[in-house]
Amino acid sequence: MITLTAGEIGLLVGGEIHCDKDLLVSKAPVFDSRKATPGCIFLALKGEYADGHDFAADAYRAGAMFSLTTRRIDGPCIVVEDVIEALSILAAFVRKRLTGLTVIGITGSQGKTSTKDLLSHMLSSVGSTVSPAGSFNNDLGLPITLLECDVDTKYCILEMGARHKGDIARLCGIAQQDIGVVLTVGTAHLGEFGSVEAIAQTKSELIQTLQPDGIAILGSYDKYTPAMASLHSGRVINFGTGCEVRAAEIEIREGRPHFELVTPDGRDAVGMRLVGEHHIANALAAAAVGTALKLPIEVIASALSTAENSSKWRMEIHDLFGLLLINDAYNANPESMTAALRSLVLFAQERGGESWAFLGKMHELGESSDAHHAAIGTLAQEIGIDHLVAIGAPEYGVSQGQMITHHYASIDECLSMTDHFSAGDVVLVKASRSEGFEVLAQKLESMWLDKSGVES
Repeated sequence: MITLTAGEIGLLVGGEIHCDKDLLVSKAPVFDSRKATPGCIFLALKGEYADGHDFAADAYRAGAMFSLTTRRIDGPCIVVEDVIEALSILAAFVRKRLTGLTVIGITGSQGKTSTKDLLSHMLSSVGSTVSPAGSFNNDLGLPITLLECDVDTKYCILEMGARHKGDIARLCGIAQQDIGVVLTVGTAHLGEFGSVEAIAQTKSELIQTLQPDGIAILGSYDKYTPAMASLHSGRVINFGTGCEVRAAEIEIREGRPHFELVTPDGRDAVGMRLVGEHHIANALAAAAVGTALKLPIEVIASALSTAENSSKWRMEIHDLFGLLLINDAYNANPESMTAALRSLVLFAQERGGESWAFLGKMHELGESSDAHHAAIGTLAQEIGIDHLVAIGAPEYGVSQGQMITHHYASIDECLSMTDHFSAGDVVLVKASRSEGFEVLAQKLESMWLDKSGVES
């Protein structure tokens, strides 16, 4: 963060200053008192289970210069009406001051975090880069990420999530992005938006808010995203099949994509370390950004080939003494579920064992939820999954064809299925975030290792 005084911040956010106006702030704000460090601001947020005002003293003792609060506390503070709004104002101000910073905004129904991680790996090789940890993509996460930038930062990568119309436009007002990336429009949060068309309209806010000299990066994987080109008067780069940034000669080896990256500047070989054919689209999005920034294609291809999985519970591969476990428990929607199941089949074919899909519910799908779950059950049968283990999700249906469907009410009840695992089998664990399937993945791993006589 650029250095500002408490007085400057108080004036900027319209707050009541109850601390030394000459205090210097040089670190991005934190909202967890345990993460406070000298030079930061503590954000006293009131949540469902805890009130940040109760932890302001802890943050101060850890080095926080003062707290942003909504009421006077016993300690240095600046009192504002709304802490999140004050944070947004501060971030927008700092963004304007960082004239040498290139901001890249990413949105899409799936793939945001993976694309962000690929981009961060790529851009870090050519300049100081800031990106959020995990999926820090809302009114809190985006401004904090932006405030981590200083005068030496060359690139800032921001994820932009949305649950309502106008959410992305509001984030763009803070970010003032130079490059806007829309990956795809899918069914994630369909229940909240009501229609895919409404989702598309909200995602398009990223493109509508670009300045004429900004660059729009658009995927070609649905009918809505390419059409967003009409919303921008400046440069547009498309990626995907038949586009100027595309993948040729695609092969999947041990679940990992290998292809020839083709851009307007030439072509080069890419052999990804990430698992899943769906990562090709994420890689092409990152390559399109690299092309927009005029990076040499050799730099782009090398970065895509060396990037590791840096976000937890996203197609994590655990080779467990004969059993391969894929922990993709971070989240789920119909599109990501499809991608994960297809990767499961490929792994099982290569290893010669049976495929096991431990699936939980996909949330936020609205009135079409049952139909989407049933469609995934049918897809699993069609592509050759051997066992579908549904936990708390009867909507996946009953056994079809050669596929056996097992239904359980809870995680603990399904653990007995490990008795039927054999060496060479491949297990996928996947559900929406709130289902907590990372716990299931850990338990399956421990039980298999115990069965194999290996200390977990």
